[in-house]
Amino acid sequence: MQAPNLYDSDTIPAEALAEIERMFSNGDLFRYTSQSSPVALLEQEFAAMIGSKYALAVSSCSAALFLSLKALDLPRDARVLIPAFTFAAVPSAVLHADCLPVLVEVGTDYRIDMADFEAKLTQGADAILISHMRGHTSDMDAILKRARALNIPVVEDAAHSLGTTWHEQNIGTLGQIGCFSFQSYKMINAGEGGIMVSDDPDLMARAVIMSGAYEHNWKKHTMLQGAFQKWQNRLPLYNTRLSNLSAAVIRPQLPVLAHRVQKGRAGHDHIAEQLDDIRCISVPTPLPPEVRAPDSIQFNLIDLSDQQVQAFVESAASDGIQVQVFGTTKDNARAFWNWQFLAETPDLPRTRAMLMRACDVRLPTRLSRAELGYIAESLRRAAAVAMRKQAA
Repeated sequence: MQAPNLYDSDTIPAEALAEIERMFSNGDLFRYTSQSSPVALLEQEFAAMIGSKYALAVSSCSAALFLSLKALDLPRDARVLIPAFTFAAVPSAVLHADCLPVLVEVGTDYRIDMADFEAKLTQGADAILISHMRGHTSDMDAILKRARALNIPVVEDAAHSLGTTWHEQNIGTLGQIGCFSFQSYKMINAGEGGIMVSDDPDLMARAVIMSGAYEHNWKKHTMLQGAFQKWQNRLPLYNTRLSNLSAAVIRPQLPVLAHRVQKGRAGHDHIAEQLDDIRCISVPTPLPPEVRAPDSIQFNLIDLSDQQVQAFVESAASDGIQVQVFGTTKDNARAFWNWQFLAETPDLPRTRAMLMRACDVRLPTRLSRAELGYIAESLRRAAAVAMRKQAA
């Protein structure tokens, strides 16, 4: 069979097309035309689905992270702890919020190294921003316990974790604020877009105004009435609003999310099982409280040289399967040493070593069992090629 297409996202439900046609007929694209606009309805529906009191839809998850830090009213140059394994948008959002990102080591399971986390906490921290990178949840019990003890706010970057649970509670609802993505390669695809959730009305009121609720447009956020008046004209407007067009694409996908999560988990676990007996491949397992919602698979290449890693990648590519090795792919935005916008590149040997062998393969939830089998067989063949190169 031909190599499966790993790049196209899941299709958009037909209901979205009908709503878009309606909006095109009347030009109703601005979120503040009414308090029942598609964006307002999206916020209400998403909050109910995820289990939060309030939600604010914005232009991207990066914008949500930025607004979260601004809404926390952190001082300039506040130290914000983030995992060293994350996307470049995360430290960028910290800098944009006039804060300082403090990178914490990440282990071979792609989760925060708790010893380094404790050391960085001891050195001083004003906030914690946990990226559940590629949907891998760090030890949130330990992180939240330390944060509460020190009265430090926790923001969750749940861009890759929509549908993942921790002790049966949705990821993104554990800290003070959770931020999600609707970018094309996420569980819900709007091309771009994001949303933030919280149970704190004052914090969310600040975020709403700063997102661009100018004059008295905040009155259309009916879930938050009574929390706004004291912030009128006292906060800058960053204008990160989501349009009704994007909300129309997102809303019909909410009811199919559970099905996509189920398919994504089944596809990931099927391939993980097929790779389990390969000596040079290790797929990290979830922590006990975590039930993941993956749309990709990550694994580590064990005891292979740089040349063998390259042989593995080239073999998979010859089958039409692109394997991204985070640390060796040129200018990869997930390798911290490429974040040259930082004042200095920290010395993080554990994270660096992990990234040089950590692999990533997209697994859209639409893939059939036969297509998943093709991917697994390609990866098995690539591993054999890499290990034969060692023997040679």
